[in-house]
Amino acid sequence: MKKIFILIAAVALGCSTSKQSAVSSTDALNLTADGKLFTALFQQRAAEYKALCFQAFNIAHLRVDEALQQPQTKPMAIVTDIDETVLDNSAYDVKQSLVGKDYEQKSWEQWTGLSKADTIPGALSFLKYAGSKGIKIFYLTNRAEAERKGTLENLIRFGFPDAVNEHLILKQNVSSKESRRQTIAQTHNIIMLMGDNLADFSALFDKKPEDERMKNTYASASEFGKRFIVLPNPVYGDWENSVYQYNNKLTAAQKDSIIKSVLKSY
Repeated sequence: MKKIFILIAAVALGCSTSKQSAVSSTDALNLTADGKLFTALFQQRAAEYKALCFQAFNIAHLRVDEALQQPQTKPMAIVTDIDETVLDNSAYDVKQSLVGKDYEQKSWEQWTGLSKADTIPGALSFLKYAGSKGIKIFYLTNRAEAERKGTLENLIRFGFPDAVNEHLILKQNVSSKESRRQTIAQTHNIIMLMGDNLADFSALFDKKPEDERMKNTYASASEFGKRFIVLPNPVYGDWENSVYQYNNKLTAAQKDSIIKSVLKSY
């Protein structure tokens, strides 16, 4: 028994030492990296997250059925974002957070090149249903051109409809999706837009300050659940960037300070 106690104590001491080393190696815990572990936990493990996704796609299904009953002058289309809308990148967020890092373009492109992202719950079955009704699917994303091959392979792997070069609209010179949406609208009637970020729906939300994003959300309230289908993403997005005033040069410590300064308490 004495030997067992000593062994347990040694393991506990070793774990404590390892933990201290991990903390010091990342310059201490921070809200951006460690907070994203918690939000990724919600995305990966919470049944409530899955339920929210199913709810979004159930509503989308109803809207498609309504659109199919209406006369159309052009072929119908659904324009969808990819990340956190049809593909789940939480594994990337976890890997970065475990080494005390936030998003990095180089590591992100390494991740997308693996074509290993899983599907968002309900996304594949919904888009297959829409495709079976003759509705064309356009994947409008701010992934870079260098990510085309890996992205297509990921979509094809699961059998997403219209997973072809012509329907994968990547970022070119600007992050705004408005001009790309307008190009699609020239040849198709866009009956629905899907995304996890408000800029996926309208230029009203392109890099706008936090208060303006909120005002425009209220002004667009009737579109949500109708033409705009929003997927939950607590991990990242313009909701976070707007808090930092779109300053991508902030350190983790500076981000943490801003987060603490804007949160309400009592």
